[in-house]
Amino acid sequence: MVHAFAIHTLCCRSGDEAGPCRVLYSKVFSPERSEDARGPDPEKERLLQKEKILAVARQVDSTCKLYQQASGKSHSEHLIQLPDESVSLQDAPSGFFRLPLGDPFSEDKTVLWLGVQSLGFALVCDPHENLMLAESTLRLLVRSFLDHLKLLSSGSDILLKADRTEVILGKFLPHGQLLFLNDQFVVGLEREIGASLGK
Repeated sequence: MVHAFAIHTLCCRSGDEAGPCRVLYSKVFSPERSEDARGPDPEKERLLQKEKILAVARQVDSTCKLYQQASGKSHSEHLIQLPDESVSLQDAPSGFFRLPLGDPFSEDKTVLWLGVQSLGFALVCDPHENLMLAESTLRLLVRSFLDHLKLLSSGSDILLKADRTEVILGKFLPHGQLLFLNDQFVVGLEREIGASLGK
């Protein structure tokens, strides 16, 4: 099961004076149970979830910086130049790491991430989840976001496209469940997304 998904900014240039890492969109599929005996305070729970997702985004940002330094490539070499036609995400910085119990979630989690230019995409998964399937799903999601939402085009504002992002997530990651998808099924989902988004 996928616990959460996030799109956030990446500041993976070492010595970069860019602003702090910001979460642009997040979706929590399985909220953690409150340990408060009086019952959960919805506003407090929401703020706590936001803090946890931001902690994940910051760790992805740090991991991306380490990835860049270890590869010996400059930041500009990690940028994927996106022409109008389809793009391969195979060379995009990506990876995964474990979050131990309590840091920041109440259970162990595995985070899979993918960086495309100045955007990071992260899936927070249960530790026993199929990582190959999760990585494949993350790449399909990112491809669909880039194709349908034009996230990297100038003037694109993810914050204004939350409803469209929800449509794509609902098709590829319904209720946080990873789906086994073959090429034909993916083409069908893409058609459905295009129809839903008015393309």
